Amino acid sequence: MVKEIDEIEIGQELPLLVLRGLVVFPHMVMPLLVGRDKSIEALEEAMVEDRLILLAAQKDETIEEPELDEIYDIGTVAQVKQLVKLPDGTIKILVEGIKRAKISEYIQEEPYFKVGLEQVEGEEEKDQELEALMRSLISQFEEYVKLNKKLPPETMMTVVNVEDPGRLVDIMVSHMSLKVTQEQEILKAISYKERLEELYKLLNKEIEVLKAEEKISSRVRSQVEKRQKEYYLKEQLKAIKKELGDDNDISNEIDEYREKIEETELPEEVEEKALKEVDRLDKMPPMANEGVVIRNYLDCILDLPWNDKSEDRLVLDEAEDILERDHYGLEDVKDRILEYLAVRKLTSEMKSPILCLVGPPGVGKTSLGKSIAEAIGREFVRLSLGGVKDEAEIRGHRRTYVGSRPGRIINAIRDAGTNNPLFLLDEVDKISSDFRGDPASALLEVLDPEQNDEFADHYLELPFDLSDVIFVTTANVSHTIPRPLLDRMEVIRIPGYTEEEKVKIAERHLLSKQIENHGLDEEQINVSTNAIKSVIRNYTREAGVRNLERKLANICRKVAKEVVKGKETLSRVTVQNVDKYLGIEKFSYGEANEKPQVGVATGLAWTKTGGDILKIEVSVVPGKGKLLLTGKLGDVMKESAQAALSYARSKVKEFNLEEEFHEKYDIHVHVPKGAIPKDGPSAGITIAMAIISALSKEKVNEKIAMTGEITLRGRVLPVGGIKSKVLAAHRAGVEKIILCEENKKNLEDVPKNIKKDLEFKLVEHMDEVIATALLKEE
Repeated sequence: MVKEIDEIEIGQELPLLVLRGLVVFPHMVMPLLVGRDKSIEALEEAMVEDRLILLAAQKDETIEEPELDEIYDIGTVAQVKQLVKLPDGTIKILVEGIKRAKISEYIQEEPYFKVGLEQVEGEEEKDQELEALMRSLISQFEEYVKLNKKLPPETMMTVVNVEDPGRLVDIMVSHMSLKVTQEQEILKAISYKERLEELYKLLNKEIEVLKAEEKISSRVRSQVEKRQKEYYLKEQLKAIKKELGDDNDISNEIDEYREKIEETELPEEVEEKALKEVDRLDKMPPMANEGVVIRNYLDCILDLPWNDKSEDRLVLDEAEDILERDHYGLEDVKDRILEYLAVRKLTSEMKSPILCLVGPPGVGKTSLGKSIAEAIGREFVRLSLGGVKDEAEIRGHRRTYVGSRPGRIINAIRDAGTNNPLFLLDEVDKISSDFRGDPASALLEVLDPEQNDEFADHYLELPFDLSDVIFVTTANVSHTIPRPLLDRMEVIRIPGYTEEEKVKIAERHLLSKQIENHGLDEEQINVSTNAIKSVIRNYTREAGVRNLERKLANICRKVAKEVVKGKETLSRVTVQNVDKYLGIEKFSYGEANEKPQVGVATGLAWTKTGGDILKIEVSVVPGKGKLLLTGKLGDVMKESAQAALSYARSKVKEFNLEEEFHEKYDIHVHVPKGAIPKDGPSAGITIAMAIISALSKEKVNEKIAMTGEITLRGRVLPVGGIKSKVLAAHRAGVEKIILCEENKKNLEDVPKNIKKDLEFKLVEHMDEVIATALLKEE
């Protein structure tokens, strides 16, 4: 006769089976897999007796062989119902829990745990509070079963008719998925009320978790259903298009755009805008015209270097070597660049200055920008602004226009591949404006370091940060640059090269470059220094070296022709035969007069191509007191002539002039080379000197040149371009130069070897000029 589970007599001593990660409750039937040696020994001992064994959990399930203090002291007495030995040596058993029991002592530890027991089952009588707790617990458990999809609804049938509170708790726990520590808390609760309350708390927590899981699951399910629906509809659309013969499927293209946007680390605002445009493209018919516009827009966004920067190479010695290697002279410009690099090395917070290189054509402004970029280690971008009239060239066209595109600023940034290149804005003085807007005003936002961190291109409609870009601008003259634009720039003037500097540049850079470009070597051509000087003086007239390079290229072409024909193995170019390669001389610099003359004075002038001497002739002829001016003089020189004549009239007695000469004679002032426009405030004292010489019939010293403006009272005013004028005077054979006293500081720019060959007379009044230059007859 099989005994009921509650009728089994439990002895005072039982073998112990330690469970790992598991708690068995009374009335729970559970299969176990036994593999540890001590556990197998304990199981065999139980099978010999009455199949009873104590099941207790270990505190840390990762421990292979737990010590006594690592085993919970409350466990469950169970009966082994079935036992099967497996081929790998483990034993599979089926046990049924009978009663709680507490380990009172450990009788033995080897070869298995044997313990003394103390029964701890609760025996209190049912009352109203206990009944209320049971009903609340059953209600909670019913909600738990409804929410837990893993439990079948029939689970409630196992607890509805249970009247024993202890058994009710044990059965409910057997259906729940709890942690070992939570189950152990319920197992060690002796009082029925304590068990019911503990389980009630756990059920509340589990129900909250299940509700949260259900909410998340419902949300995910709705999203999945939406995606499945979209996928299904898209597949249907594909099938319909295929049936209609429309094979222009853009789904792959849409996916590629989304992947690129995810892979490219775009700013949040840019990424949001790009994804929005992709969604618009996805909803459009494949052949829609606007689709092309959106594709171009997306390609533009993805091609821009939003986060790609080039690191500055701030090594002053290397930068100085690069600047010296590429350019001869230009010391002021080089010093300013090195100062900028030094400040960048000390602090990265300083806003980048906008350097404006102002100088005549061919002095190396553009190539200087390239050298700066190489010295700093940044990409170089050049943008020519000459003739730009449309504001959209800078800011871009809005996408509503046909053929819209980004502005040239954004395009250049895209081509550079980094968002902090060195940007050379060439010919900034040649910007103009018309009905399409003012590009100079648009450039204000580009160049202003306080605004350009959010430069708004009309095509992009997104802010782009230009604050790390180094802007360098170039111009031939500064007075045509719009004033607001000029105000944001630091102007560095490059006046042009002296003859000696041009010779050095030709020998160091230009000649070797042209020899290489024309396939020659140093053994096939030899150009003397004097020949280079002859080319500079007689075949070019410029402040820079662009035409000089062209003339050297002409020589190299002629030599290449001779080499191919096999006529000469080494071509020597000298002063005597330079005309053989370049033809007749095209220019002749002015030379000082060979002898003193009446009414002829030598002035000094500055032009865009450098300095030159200016011979001013004055002739006094019978007439009615008219002042005749010829030689294509500008307004400034005409006014200088009027001032000079008024000064001469005020000095009639001092210079023994005829008192009424201004009524009896016409004074004709002529500046030779009449086809060439001449203007500027440099010829005042020269014209006055020529007029006084012509009226007094006294000669002017032919070895003296002069420059300066004159007032009505004879005061001499300072002028500019002193360096170029002095070089021209030296080249023309002048021995003495008359300058305004205030121009003394400008003589520091003149090379020392030139200054030592000349004598300088610094004056403050026209009387001193006359006393110095006029040769009075004894």
